[in-house]
Amino acid sequence: MIWQTIKRWRWALAIGGLLLLAIGYAFWPETRAVDIGKVGKGPMAVGITDDGVTREDELYVVSAPVTGFASRITLEAGDRIEKGQVIARMTGRPAPPLDRRTQEELRSALAAAQAAESSTAASLVQARRDLARAEELAPSGVTSRADLEAARTRVSTGQASLAQNRAEVRRIEASLAASGRAAGGAPIPVVAPASGMVLLVQGKSEGVITEGTPLVTLGDPERIEIVVDLLSREAVRVKPGDRVEITQWGGDTPLVGHVKYVEPYGRLKVSALGIEEQRVNVVIGFDPASARDAARLGHGYQVDATIIVWSKADALRVPVGALFRGKDGTWHAFAVEGGRVHDRPVKIGHVNDDYGEVLGGLPEGASVVLNPANDILDGERVKAR
Repeated sequence: MIWQTIKRWRWALAIGGLLLLAIGYAFWPETRAVDIGKVGKGPMAVGITDDGVTREDELYVVSAPVTGFASRITLEAGDRIEKGQVIARMTGRPAPPLDRRTQEELRSALAAAQAAESSTAASLVQARRDLARAEELAPSGVTSRADLEAARTRVSTGQASLAQNRAEVRRIEASLAASGRAAGGAPIPVVAPASGMVLLVQGKSEGVITEGTPLVTLGDPERIEIVVDLLSREAVRVKPGDRVEITQWGGDTPLVGHVKYVEPYGRLKVSALGIEEQRVNVVIGFDPASARDAARLGHGYQVDATIIVWSKADALRVPVGALFRGKDGTWHAFAVEGGRVHDRPVKIGHVNDDYGEVLGGLPEGASVVLNPANDILDGERVKAR
């Protein structure tokens, strides 16, 4: 009887079973495909990266010692130079040419000065005669002592006036004669203070320059260093001797150096976004192994420097993409166990761009979900993508 009933409704039952299977399949939990990473041991380092500028360890800016006329500088940038080698020679400034009116005025002044000289010379001759006569009559008492002293004073005054007039005549004659002429006298040589290379020639042409005008810049390309200006809050993490990796310098392999010193003086600097920042210079020296490649750099070249402030050769590390902040504000990660994910709190130490240092919560070899989606749930089935 039952078999007959089933036989009669066999198609309806089959269709109903298929519907139940379709509904079950539709609502069956789907296994999520995820990217999976591993927790393992390996080298790990934390650094501070910023751009830096190269500079000569010993830079010399040779300037004009006096105001005058400098000869043409024949040196070129890149030339070798020895200590004491003459860079340029300086002489006095040439006298400016006089216009016609000034020349006429000087000639008139010269004529007046010469006339005054002649008058003073004649007066001096007469004063000397009066003095001689007074000295002859003084022993007989005909000339008083006061008259004798007055005669001597007139002679002294006349001599001084004559000397002054003659000096004025020579001054005016010199002004007329020197108009438009080069200054005389021995030239003053400008010499190199140290041996090295010419880095920059500020001005090659001859001409009149003032005292202190830069002429050339000298340095030694084999003694070069890097200056990186870090934020003050980052500079306090740096100490002398820290390893530095120099990249983006133009070569294929990074250069290696070490921090020489951190300047104790911070400077205010405005960033490109208009933000005021306190910056501190960190000076970096190249290691001997990188000195040969570093010699290809010059003064003022731009590089990227990464200062290693912490490193460990066998740190237990987890890919940084697996970490996220939980509701309690601490680090968490989704560990994959038995095909399901489990939310695990993780104690993290140092963090860099690639890894986080695991101090607790995940064992070595554990599988974790990389870049987990926001809607992934604890206990959800997953598979490797």
